[in-house]
Amino acid sequence: MELGITSETAALPRLNGHRAAWVESVSKGLGHQVFFLRACSGDETTGLLPLVLVTGPIFGRFLVSLPYLNTGGVWAQDREVAGQLVDSACDLADQLDVKYLELRHECPVDHPRLNYQRTDKVHMRLELPESAEALMKSFKSKLRSQIKKTGEYGLAVRFGGAELLDDFYTVFAHNMRDLGTPVFSRTLFSSILQQFKSDAELCLVRKGTRPIACGLLVHVGGVTEVPSASSLREFNRTGANMLMYVNLLERAIQRGSQIFDFGRSSEESGTYKFKAQWGAQPYPAVWQYYVRKGSPDEMRPDASGKQRMVKVWQRLPVWLTKIMGPPIVRGIP
Repeated sequence: MELGITSETAALPRLNGHRAAWVESVSKGLGHQVFFLRACSGDETTGLLPLVLVTGPIFGRFLVSLPYLNTGGVWAQDREVAGQLVDSACDLADQLDVKYLELRHECPVDHPRLNYQRTDKVHMRLELPESAEALMKSFKSKLRSQIKKTGEYGLAVRFGGAELLDDFYTVFAHNMRDLGTPVFSRTLFSSILQQFKSDAELCLVRKGTRPIACGLLVHVGGVTEVPSASSLREFNRTGANMLMYVNLLERAIQRGSQIFDFGRSSEESGTYKFKAQWGAQPYPAVWQYYVRKGSPDEMRPDASGKQRMVKVWQRLPVWLTKIMGPPIVRGIP
C-alpha cells in the first residue's frame, strides 16, 4: 500500500498518481504536454515531479500534478530534494507563463514560493477485510437492507474492458450533463484502459438492456480506486448505485486490494456521507499552489457566476455536451 507518510522528517511518499501509467493516460487522453522534473544522485532517482501543462481556449494555462486525478505533486526521498523540485516547478511555471502551479499533495511541502493551499476536501478510504462475507457483516443493518432491496428491480452487474466503454460513456456523459459539468472525452477512458491493461476495468449495471450505472476501477499497489463513477437519476429508486458500489468493493477484495479509495469529498457533504456509510474514513488532501495570476478559487464550481453556467449546461441535449464538453473540460485544471 502506498498511502503516504506523515512524519515531518520522512520522504514525500509515492502516490498512485505518480505511476507512469497514470501520467501517460492523462497526457494522451487529454492531449496535454508533460514535463518530468527528476532529482538524481548518481544513477539513483531521489525525487520526481510529473507536471502537465493544462491549456484550453477559455480559462488560460495551468501547470498541474496531476489533472483528473486526486493525487500527484512531489515524490522525494527527503525534504531537501522536495524543495529543489518545487523550486524547479515554480521556475517552469514562470517560463510557461501559467496562472498557477497546482500540486496535489497529501503531505504538505514547506516552501516559501507555495503561497496558497486548499484543505477543504479529504480522501475517503476504506480498509478492506479479507472476504466479501466479512465486508457485508461490517455494514450497518440499514445499509444491508438497502443493498438487499436492489434485488427487487431485476438489475444485472457486469465487469469488463473496452467492450463496455460505449455503454459506460453513455451513462457517464448523461450524468455529467445532469450535474451541469462538461464531460471528459471518451478518449481519456480508452487511454486509461489501454495503459493499465488488466489492472483497469469497467463496471456496468443494467436494467434490462439499458445501462443505468457505471464505474471505472483501477487496481494498483494494493489499492483499488474509482476515479469516475455515475448513475442515472431517473433510476435512483432502484438503488443501482448501491448495488454497483457493493460489487466494486467485493471486486477490490477479489483482486487482493487492502484499501478502497472512494476519491475526494468535502466534509459532511452528500458524497462524503455516502462514502462514510460504507465505512470509509477521511485522510488529508493538501493541494498546494504557486499562484502567479488570479486565484485558484476562480476555477471552483461554486465560484461567482459558475452556477448560472451550470444551469445552462443542464438544459443542453446530451449529444451536444459530448461535442462541446471535452474541449472545455480539458482546459480546466
